[in-house]
Amino acid sequence: MSEHRREVRQRTFLKGRILFNKGASSMDCLVRDMSASGARLALSETTTLPESFELYIPQKDKTYRSTLAWRRADGVGIAFALEAAPPPAPAPAEDATSLMALMRRVSELEAENAALRRLLMGAPVAAAGTAMGTGETLNAG
Repeated sequence: MSEHRREVRQRTFLKGRILFNKGASSMDCLVRDMSASGARLALSETTTLPESFELYIPQKDKTYRSTLAWRRADGVGIAFALEAAPPPAPAPAEDATSLMALMRRVSELEAENAALRRLLMGAPVAAAGTAMGTGETLNAG
């Protein structure tokens, strides 16, 4: 097999997170090989990966702007974008929209969490007298 890379990649075993759709979508991956200019990622689903995305590696606390170089069933090869210029600042409207969507999602998750907590904590009480979620009282005799 011929070598197409300009740099040798170091074998790694790092957890990664791929972020796309302006951070609205993400998937976990495993960084298997890495160099200064790219990496090989192992992931279960390569078909949903877009051509460009961000790769966050928690252990390094670093995010890489990346583009897809090749795709196979069990993984992908990526190239890191050059860091010549800082990324442009997001427009204030996009920032506010993203923040509002995030706050709405957090509120939904908090409500779901509270409902599940009530469900779990109320289970013994419900068996003794109230039907779960219906507001009806069960007859004890």
